[in-house]
Amino acid sequence: MKGKAVFLAMLLSVLLAGRAEAQRCLPKMRGIEMKAGMTGADGYWLGAALSSYARGGNKWVYGAEYLQTNHPYRSVNVPVAQFTAEGGFYYNFLSDVKKTVFFYAGASALAGYETVNWGERTLYDGARLNNRDGFVYGCAATLDMELYLADFIALTASVRERFLWGGSTGVCRTEYGIGIKFIIN
Repeated sequence: MKGKAVFLAMLLSVLLAGRAEAQRCLPKMRGIEMKAGMTGADGYWLGAALSSYARGGNKWVYGAEYLQTNHPYRSVNVPVAQFTAEGGFYYNFLSDVKKTVFFYAGASALAGYETVNWGERTLYDGARLNNRDGFVYGCAATLDMELYLADFIALTASVRERFLWGGSTGVCRTEYGIGIKFIIN
């Protein structure tokens, strides 16, 4: 009888104390993220990434990204596309007590390929592009936020500055976007 009373008292204390908070961003947890965004008024980007969490809520990020910008020329737009792979570390500099919102500052290495007008160097009016396709390399600085909607689903938002050399359309590009992350283990 005494054991049942102790069990009942423990059960009531758990129910009345509120719900237990989930543990998030623990070492060795992984998440898959799908993201998209804009690069100013002239372009957009799409990406996918794998996050592997480390101590303190920090994370390693590995991903791939497609970026397209359009450059006006008379009555048409000349597309410039970049396909890049990324690897970097994101430092968790701020989070709330309940582990619902996380803010990160990150640095990444980037490498990929840039194509101008999908390799076509002659435009519709006979003009010739001097820009060439080529390999690009560089780095990115990122501010990232994760907002957990449930234990295994988070909304993300990011602002990043990419610095890519080797291309013929400029070095710096600012990106901003949103995404959704699923924790897979």
